[in-house]
Amino acid sequence: MDVNKLRRLDRHTFGVTLPKDDLRSEGLIDENGELVDDQHFYVQRTDDGEWTIKRIEQLELA
Repeated sequence: MDVNKLRRLDRHTFGVTLPKDDLRSEGLIDENGELVDDQHFYVQRTDDGEWTIKRIEQLELA
């Protein structure tokens, strides 16, 4: 299991790094390591110290 680092993104948010190879295999980045379109995810805290992340296939704006 890989260990991923929690990083400060700005004054109010943090993020966890994801391996490029995993993102590439999901089709989220191209062969040059650039994001393919906008990507959105649900992130949900499920327990103490545990979260799940799920890609939103199509974002529906109200």
